[in-house]
Amino acid sequence: MAPRPPLRPLDSVDTAACVGAGTIGGGWAAYFLSRGMRVRVWDPSPDAPEKLERLIDAAWPALTELGLAPGADRSAWSVHTDLAEALEGVGFVQESAPEVLEVKQRLLADIAAAAPADVVIGSSTSGYSMTEMAGLAADPSRLVVGHPFNPSYLIPLVEVVGGAATEPAAVDWAAAFYERLGKSVIRMDAEVPGFIANRLQEALWREALHMVDNGEATVEQIDRSITDGPGLRWPLQGPMLTFHLAGGEGGMAHMLDHFGPSLLSPWTRLEAPELTDRLRDAVIAGSDDEVGERTFEQLVHARDASIIAVRKAVASVREAYESAAAQAAREIDGAAEREEG
Repeated sequence: MAPRPPLRPLDSVDTAACVGAGTIGGGWAAYFLSRGMRVRVWDPSPDAPEKLERLIDAAWPALTELGLAPGADRSAWSVHTDLAEALEGVGFVQESAPEVLEVKQRLLADIAAAAPADVVIGSSTSGYSMTEMAGLAADPSRLVVGHPFNPSYLIPLVEVVGGAATEPAAVDWAAAFYERLGKSVIRMDAEVPGFIANRLQEALWREALHMVDNGEATVEQIDRSITDGPGLRWPLQGPMLTFHLAGGEGGMAHMLDHFGPSLLSPWTRLEAPELTDRLRDAVIAGSDDEVGERTFEQLVHARDASIIAVRKAVASVREAYESAAAQAAREIDGAAEREEG
């Protein structure tokens, strides 16, 4: 195999390819457009252009409210049914195909063979490792997981990790690329099935299903227990810092020493319940009851508006904290200099 050329300079990337135009891939397309990029989309579905246009139309108001990059053009996209054609001239590839391992393996191999040799290829997989997905690729060195959170055009989190054959430089490049576009990147230290956020979300989801299955709580009660409870603490301070503060002045040490024994109490059941017809029907019925007469479009608008409000509020609080901390540091430095003088 001939030596691969150096990876493309970050500041030269103005066109991205989205392989797959479903909910995740279409969300990525909308986000790339909002960052001033051109987007080339590969999707073999005959109705892909119409679906993508509807998704971009739905996402654009939220992206506009968060702030568009100079030159952002919501119409700067094209859909292709030929993969090589879709990848022509792009500076980055985001694969968002269905979560079927064999499909991912074949498609990533085809992308790696057709994409420019200096281009990094990210996968939106929600659970597979890049080591297993890259098994058919002749050159897996630039294949990287770039796991977003839905909606991918609005939630800033991207978890980045390479596979066993991924070059560290490709992982570094991908993390820097996402950050350059305004994403909040976790560069994972190792491959973990389901990554970080999905594993935590799955634990909560499993316990919720157990409570519905046992008749202990309704769907609406479960949702409100988070939105009106711990969810209010999590946008700024995650579960670990939340428990650190719960320990009072003793912090996490006091929390673990005082409440550690309760970890042995049967409060949670992390094994998934069997998805019987009865449980499935109960969850669907509960969801329908909670939704009521609201349409899908109304729910999406409410969700996006809520996320925007939370992101703006948290950014304001974080900015104030960081400003106060910087001021305190300057005062300490000034006092130290006066003492030395």
